[in-house]
Amino acid sequence: MGIGRLFGRGAADENPSAVGGMSRVPVRSGRSHDDDLLDAYSKAVVRAVELVSPAVVKIEIGDAAAAGRSGGPAPTGSGFIFTPDGFVLTNSHVVRGASRIRVSLRDGRTSDADLIGEDPGTDLAVLRIHASDLMAAPIGDSQRVKVGQVAIAIGNPFGFECSVAAGVVSALGRSLRAQSGRLMDDIIQTDAALNPGNSGGPLVTSRGHVIGVNTAIILPAQGICFAIASNTAHYVAGLLIRDGRIRRSYIGVGGQNVELSRAVSRRLRLDHGRAILVVTLEAGGAAARAGLREGDLIVALDDRAVAGIDDLHRHLTEDRIGRPTAITIVRSGEKRTLRIVPAETP
Repeated sequence: MGIGRLFGRGAADENPSAVGGMSRVPVRSGRSHDDDLLDAYSKAVVRAVELVSPAVVKIEIGDAAAAGRSGGPAPTGSGFIFTPDGFVLTNSHVVRGASRIRVSLRDGRTSDADLIGEDPGTDLAVLRIHASDLMAAPIGDSQRVKVGQVAIAIGNPFGFECSVAAGVVSALGRSLRAQSGRLMDDIIQTDAALNPGNSGGPLVTSRGHVIGVNTAIILPAQGICFAIASNTAHYVAGLLIRDGRIRRSYIGVGGQNVELSRAVSRRLRLDHGRAILVVTLEAGGAAARAGLREGDLIVALDDRAVAGIDDLHRHLTEDRIGRPTAITIVRSGEKRTLRIVPAETP
């Protein structure tokens, strides 16, 4: 009995593509599960880009025509419209010192922009353009962001308008030093590729909600990029629109971080082993008027521990301007509490 008769049908009958009695591996019809996942991911990114990209703008600094005559391109950055009446968020370092700011919209329109206010301490700035039929990017809640979720960066790297890079949120709660020297907290880390020109553009979720303002990369590292959290940006933007600046307090000292010995920390009942050594005092400043001296160690402000200059900056907020505040120092090995009245940062 032949093999074909044993199984009822021959191999060539079972698979028309069989050759010489040997059947080929059958081709599966339909898409694999991986294809479905890829399609879902792609669709989510495309949907987010379609929603947000009309609000993304290119920012040119200075006189673009003069730059062209000199043979070099005008400095550029990114930003995004976040209100329908034309307020634009970007980075402070993108527009700082600009004599002229020009904004290009996705639909080809261009407009001069007014600088409403900037805050180098958070590297944020708000511009205003006057145009109709503007699309605004929806601001999301950065407190709800999860490590590992999709993150999409849109901007103008090296002048290539509305370029898209997708990755994930790599980490939350990072700290980053602003160009002003202040420490920026609650920074989002992402591996979505950023390049010069991306600064000020939005970092968005797969739903098209802005969760950050792209601000920095680390050279020559790859895949380590940072964005200012949207909650910080939303708060700062509101103050800039209202006041044109961010008001902070200061006490007029120059200092450096120092480590305290364990014995001194225990004897003075300090919860930390660090302090600020007062190196200089501003003549007539709040610290000098309060009686601080060079060589004093600042360890607390209103009973809030001060372990370094960054802690002091965090505590010197707008609400302390002109308000008597207790400052705890260590002088000649003993703790003392003085009354200080912080002034507004010039």
